[in-house]
Amino acid sequence: MLDGVDLSLGPGVHGLLGPNGAGKSTLLRVLATASACTEGSVTLLDRDPRVPAQRLEIRRRLGYLPQDFGVFGGHTLREFLAYAAWLREVPGAGIPTAVEHAAEAVGLGERLPDRLRTLSGGMKQRAGIAQAIVNNPALLLLDEPTVGLDPRQRADFHALVRELGRTACVMVSTHLMEDVRGACEDVTALVDGRVAFRGTLDALEAAGGYEAVVPAGA
Repeated sequence: MLDGVDLSLGPGVHGLLGPNGAGKSTLLRVLATASACTEGSVTLLDRDPRVPAQRLEIRRRLGYLPQDFGVFGGHTLREFLAYAAWLREVPGAGIPTAVEHAAEAVGLGERLPDRLRTLSGGMKQRAGIAQAIVNNPALLLLDEPTVGLDPRQRADFHALVRELGRTACVMVSTHLMEDVRGACEDVTALVDGRVAFRGTLDALEAAGGYEAVVPAGA
């Protein structure tokens, strides 16, 4: 449950930290329009997700990687990404190019013909990132995106989201300070659904780091 979370985010890469149960995934689901807030209001890309037509507009410009995402093992990577592009109403003529670009961005260009069930765990995670960016989103939400990635792949991911953050609003939920330091410009820390810290990485370090703003046992 979220309690009094008040955030205003623009282009850039924004980190979201907090212990298990802090509300990180709940916040991302609300921002992804997968869950509605029961109190307060949310404005996404200058639109109100409570209005059906505006919610559809948001979803066309949204990329979302949940912590647990399902794949159809019998589908090829190309089919999976094309389906994700179709769901977000990428124009049909542009889908093949969008699929190629998304796969190349995560280092899976050569695996497009392969069935998803043949991919390793790390490759499936990269496929999940690819489906989140296939529509070149203006708002990109990533929940624990580096799970299963090796150090080189994690570094490549950091470079990718930094580039995306030049024009898009990117939120990365993670429990790894390595991801925050490698990719994020600022950070929000949640504890029990409340914002315990919001600021730059320098401000976080000045406050004593993650361990200081999120006490042990929180």
